[in-house]
Order: sequence, then structure tokens, then C-alpha cells
Amino acid sequence: MSEQQALLPWLAAPLAQGLALRAHALLLHGPGAVGQFELGLALATGWLCEADDSTLRPCGHCASCHLMAAHMHPDFYLLLPDALREPLGWHGADEEGVRAGKAKPSKEIRVEQVRAAIDWGHQTMSRERAKVMLIHPAQAMNPTAANALLKTLEEPAGRLRLVLTAHDPEALLPTVRSRCQRLPLDRPPAPRALEWLATAGVTRPEVLLAASGGQPLEALAMATDGIDSDAWEQFPGAVRRGLAALVADWTLVRLVDALQKLCHDLMCLRADAAPRYFSAAVLAPLMQPRAPPWPALAQWAQDLTRAAGHDEHPWHAGLRSEALVGQGARLWQTARSRQPAASGPLDTLSAR
Repeated sequence: MSEQQALLPWLAAPLAQGLALRAHALLLHGPGAVGQFELGLALATGWLCEADDSTLRPCGHCASCHLMAAHMHPDFYLLLPDALREPLGWHGADEEGVRAGKAKPSKEIRVEQVRAAIDWGHQTMSRERAKVMLIHPAQAMNPTAANALLKTLEEPAGRLRLVLTAHDPEALLPTVRSRCQRLPLDRPPAPRALEWLATAGVTRPEVLLAASGGQPLEALAMATDGIDSDAWEQFPGAVRRGLAALVADWTLVRLVDALQKLCHDLMCLRADAAPRYFSAAVLAPLMQPRAPPWPALAQWAQDLTRAAGHDEHPWHAGLRSEALVGQGARLWQTARSRQPAASGPLDTLSAR
């Protein structure tokens, strides 16, 4: 059994399905943070595995599997945005075309990276099994980069196989989608995801699994970033009281995401729908004695969308967090006054 399967047990069935496919270009797609990248690595490891019995691939013991585990296989090429290399643990596996020494890593896969990957695909295999290129996530390719890949997707050189991942396949160019065979990846069943999170040391995993929208890898990432189940349940009340101390150690990206989820669930309750990210019991005190008015919630949702577009700006993190939490707290001041929320930009440092 491969390392990826051991970490993500719900990948066993789609891995077996993917290994049985003969397509030279495979598109793995499904909701984020359920294992597209891990499945892509497992497929590449299986295709490159040198075990005699194909039913055991990837075996995890042959020289090829060891090279994959060490990120050193000469017949495997990983195409990533620069910004994802360190978070995914591939910062030491720089390929040609990746710019060195940039102040801010790019979130895009650029055309020069794709051209370097295509050149690699035409080189002779080193271990006579196959060559595999993993592109994660494929929607990170800008249009020029995606168009540069089309000929390789249609007619790959030699025994080259390509694996593309996407959270939303409709975000890809139609010409890219049409050249790939699809393999959908669903969210794992809640019991299996909860068992895996508990094994990973997450306390009360059901809270963070809901907070992540059912995506277990995202739930684990939240716990790793210091957002435990208790903090998540305390968050709505802290926002109502304007207490930014609770989120002092949260990144601004995490904070804006949590505020957007809180706004979403409050709007659900106003529409007599069930909340998604927080439990109804946690949100109930926020709806009494008066719930935030709908116009104020709608305006807050728009303001948070704009804030998310600037979450990587070099803000003073503490002051920015106070401004964001304070904006949320004013929803209940508006509710007490029974006056519609004033429209306008989010009250941020730049607007003061």
C-alpha cells in the first residue's frame, strides 16, 4: 500500500479505478481538499512502480517507489505554481523555468513552466517504465500556458502520461477538458473522514469537518493552523462582541474565510435554512433578541468578498483583524437600532 493510501484511506477505490484506465491524459476533479493532489501522486507512483505483480502497484518497496517518496524520480515531473511548492512539501524539487529569488511566489502556472515540462516530456525515459507529468491544479495555468499544453495533451511523446487536477473542471479551457478522460473524486463519507481526523489527533473532529465544508484535508489544515474546535465554536460570539483577541493568532486569510462562513450561515438562518459551517446551537444566541437585518448581511457579504481579494496585502495583521471583527460586530448594533446598514466599503485601515 502506498503512503498516499495509508494517509487517505478513501482514495483506495478511485486509485484502483485510475490505474485501470488506459488514457494518456487524466483529469481528476472534485471538491477541494479531499485528495486530488494525493491521488495524482499515487497514480504516478503506481504507473512508475516496478513491482512484478500489477495488482500490488504501487508496492511502496521497489526502487521506483522509493524514488517517488524521496521526490527524486527522474521520470516524474510535477508542475506546480511556485506558491504551492513549500506548502505541499516540494520546495526542494524545483524544475526548469521556475523563477528563483522572487519576493512573492506566483499563484499561476506560467507558459515558460509548461514549455520546460514539454521539453522534459520529449527526453528519453530513465527507468523504462513510463514518464508521468502531474499538473496541480490545472486551473492555475493561465490561458497562454494552457494553450501551449494542448498538443502534448493530444499527442504525448513516447510513453508520457499526464494527470491534471481541478476543483472545478469548468474553469479549464474546453480544449483542455476535451483532451482528458475524467475521474471524479467525491467527498469521503463523514464517518470515514471523522475516523481519519481523529487518528490524526483532531479533537472533536465533527466540528472542524463541518467548518471545512466536509473537506477533511482542510479540516486538518485548520487544526494545524491553530484553529481548534473550541475556538471555532467561540468565534461567532467573539465577533458579535467585537473581541479580536480570539483570532490574534489566525492568519488574515483564515480570518476572512471564517467571517465569510459566518455571514453565509447567518443568511441561511434568516432564510429559515440550516447553517452549513457552524452548528445551529452555536448561532442561536446571535439571533436573539434581534437577528442582524438582511440588508446589513448582504452588504457585509459584499465587503468580505472585496476583503478576500486583498488578503495578501501587507497589512498590519493585528489592526486589520480588529477592523474586520469590528465590522462584524456592528451588525448587531444595527440590529438593535433596527436601521438598515449603511452601504459602502469595508471600514479598513486604507479607508480611515
